[in-house]
Amino acid sequence: MTAAQAAGVVIVGSGLGGYTLARELRKLDRHTPLTLVTADGGEMYSKPMLSNAFGQNKSLDALVMKSAEQAAAELGITVLARSRLTAIDRAARTLRVGDANIAYDRLVLALGADPRPYVVPGGEQVPIATVNSLDDYRVWRAGLVPQGRVLLIGAGLIGCEFANDMASAGYRVTVIDPAAWPLGRLLPAALGELLRHGLEQAGVAVHTGRSVVRIETVVGDSFAAELDDGTRIGFDHALSAIGLVPRIALAAAAGLTVDRGIVVDRTLRSSDEAIYALGDCAQTEAGPLPFVLPLMAQARALAATLSGTPTALTLPAMPVVVKTPCLPLAVCPPPPGSRGDWIISGVGRDQQALFQDETGRSLGFALSGGAVGQRQSLAKEMPGVLG
Repeated sequence: MTAAQAAGVVIVGSGLGGYTLARELRKLDRHTPLTLVTADGGEMYSKPMLSNAFGQNKSLDALVMKSAEQAAAELGITVLARSRLTAIDRAARTLRVGDANIAYDRLVLALGADPRPYVVPGGEQVPIATVNSLDDYRVWRAGLVPQGRVLLIGAGLIGCEFANDMASAGYRVTVIDPAAWPLGRLLPAALGELLRHGLEQAGVAVHTGRSVVRIETVVGDSFAAELDDGTRIGFDHALSAIGLVPRIALAAAAGLTVDRGIVVDRTLRSSDEAIYALGDCAQTEAGPLPFVLPLMAQARALAATLSGTPTALTLPAMPVVVKTPCLPLAVCPPPPGSRGDWIISGVGRDQQALFQDETGRSLGFALSGGAVGQRQSLAKEMPGVLG
């Protein structure tokens, strides 16, 4: 394919970011050639649904909204599934995908992120799973022993959601995290303790303020984890949920500016005028934005830009709903580095926590129980993420 031919837009990544961008772009432009390249199967599914599939009674088949072929036909695009990007040639504007070169006029990197490696003595001898895609989830779920013992490392957002979901399905779940309470980066202590109680009432054993110092095989497929206080926990399956690392290696190898993610401006353009990035792999001036609502806003803004109307990304405060039925939660974290205090009010499980600076201005909030219904009205009072 030569530069004179219409190479069109190539999106790398078939997650929520890649497919949302394709859908939004097709609303504005039905004619530009659009190719989506993915190392996965190319199925259209909602990744956030993976952490509450049991509670929603979702089988693996039910999690797939459309096959790659159905998505391609619906959107009028080409989907290259099980096709891994190995190099970007910016000068030639081509991608090396398998044994082929694919030309692009404009390239969008929606590469996502990799699970943060979990390293512990003995861990190399024990299968410690991560779930970051439908493929991962398929392997994880297929290997589960019914009502087995699950060791879940990490009590952040995904860890708590998986813990609640698996306990609801009859698994015996133990959660471990060095933070003092669950969701330690998002919740004040009072709401974190409410979540601990909710998880424990749901059947989850919660060990916070603790770390695993050693893992070993006990008998056959049974294992044990030793904590830093000497506690031993037996388990059949282990799942690590300690965070994600943006996929930036290919961008860095191609000479793009990278930091914690692929650095982009307010139009999501990288340091190369023909290459954009969005989602977990991108770093805006507000930093990486790992949640769903910012990703959807990025996709809409970038679709407008790619269709001919340069559009700067703006992000109001966007509360995150935590999928823990044991204690409904919504959080809108204050901007990183904010100084202030949590002001908490409410009764029982229905708590409102406002993060206020020294002038009394509210910069963020956390809501639990029945107070979650206030999230939209409170969000209007919070500072935007990107104005």
